[in-house]
Amino acid sequence: MKIILIISFLIPVLFLSQKTVSEDYKKIPEIFDSTEFLYPFIKPDTKYQYWSVLRNIEDPDPDKSVIYESQMPDFMTLNDPAPGKGFFQECTTSDCFSYILACKNGKTEYFNNEQQLRNFIGSVDNLPEAILIAETYGFKVDTSNRLGSSYKIDNQHISMYVSKSKNDMQKESFLVKINRKTGKLDAKSNGVY
Repeated sequence: MKIILIISFLIPVLFLSQKTVSEDYKKIPEIFDSTEFLYPFIKPDTKYQYWSVLRNIEDPDPDKSVIYESQMPDFMTLNDPAPGKGFFQECTTSDCFSYILACKNGKTEYFNNEQQLRNFIGSVDNLPEAILIAETYGFKVDTSNRLGSSYKIDNQHISMYVSKSKNDMQKESFLVKINRKTGKLDAKSNGVY
């Protein structure tokens, strides 16, 4: 009798603990697990003459700092210094980050923190923009598991399963829903996987 009670308790727990992704979600392409490949898909709401995503690195060759740049008009010369801070801290030192430099009406403007990156993107037009928005909140695409790399798109929202590292061994899955018009993000934990 005790064995039947134990088995009847364990079976539902085993079935409920298996996390799955609904079949209407598609897998996020592996190339989108790197922010560098997301920038070309940004369609800013504001019209800029020129904009680029730059990495603050110590290198005498300034071309190595360019991650992505839109078409630069021939007549434009930019000599502005790099800002002192940015988004997506990419190494352990404080001087390793990315930022956006944009030109509008002949004046340069920097976007150098997560909120400013979200403002630069504006309305969310596509999956890469949604991933960038999620990354500004600390979420990552984990292409090794559908619980960390699945999405679906409808007219109002882009919904994604993305992850956050809990520690060296565990990742936590989150269902993130981004409003396409406002860029507002809502997240719900889907548990550790």
